[in-house]
Amino acid sequence: MIRRSAHLGAVAATTTAPCSLRPFKPPILSSASADAFAVGYLQANQNPVASLIYSLTADQPPMSISASIDLAEGCETAIIGGGDTIPSYLTAHYWWAYVHPRAVKLFERQWLVNLILWGNYARLSGAALSELEASLSGSTLQVACVYGDLTNRLSGGAESAGGSVDIVDVLPVQLRNLRSKLPNHAPVRLLPMDAAALDLPDASYDNCLIFFLLHEQPRSWRERTLREVFRVVKPGGKIVIVDYARPRWWHPLRYVWGPLLAMLEPFALDLWREDIVDWLPGSATLRWRRQSFFGGLYQKLVITRQEAATGFENQE
Repeated sequence: MIRRSAHLGAVAATTTAPCSLRPFKPPILSSASADAFAVGYLQANQNPVASLIYSLTADQPPMSISASIDLAEGCETAIIGGGDTIPSYLTAHYWWAYVHPRAVKLFERQWLVNLILWGNYARLSGAALSELEASLSGSTLQVACVYGDLTNRLSGGAESAGGSVDIVDVLPVQLRNLRSKLPNHAPVRLLPMDAAALDLPDASYDNCLIFFLLHEQPRSWRERTLREVFRVVKPGGKIVIVDYARPRWWHPLRYVWGPLLAMLEPFALDLWREDIVDWLPGSATLRWRRQSFFGGLYQKLVITRQEAATGFENQE
């Protein structure tokens, strides 16, 4: 759990000052219904960790999930287009981490995100950004919002290089949270859409970043997300994926973290049992390499779309 996934005509134009916020379809949960859903979930599932999270945030003022964002004139960052219905797996399994506004208030803390990653947030986010640094003068797609300062650093690098960044997420509450973190001058567009059904043109991005998203998705959603990413990234473009992996046999967290992941994130252990490469589109021609971190618990997969045959270079 780290991250939290427009209509094409709305996406096509670059936003300039002053910003105009196009209307988008509100998601299915209001603040009141989110509270009711949370209570019902807790009663039905008796999840002690989720119960603790909800109790810790129960005194926070409600924040409507469907509220729009007020943008100051002259900004470059805007939410554009129309939002999709929230996928059922998010409301069923991740309401406590991403969907409920109180969860956003709780988890949007740099120290907490770093704690969840066992002190590896700076190392992993830095490793991802270092792969993209040389090509940030082009267009970059980030699939799903991320807690912490990763996107601020990504957009800052793109701004310095004269590039642009699009961030897609199916949860407007996450996009609103991200918008509150970004400076008005950031060269960023926030696009409400499902990662598994990107309403974006083919071969339109030079880079793509997927940071701790795949482990949260059911297999079918994960495969469709990767297929969509390969569709929208240009030949020669780079795709950087950072996520969980199967830790070494001697790693103590293999025997502690595994059961906790199984309880809180029911799809996460897929990345312990299978290789991300096995979910890549079979028709794609690509070159890829992998780097492991923290005793194998985390991995960085760097994929380059190309015309040559698939190859492998291990950096461990």
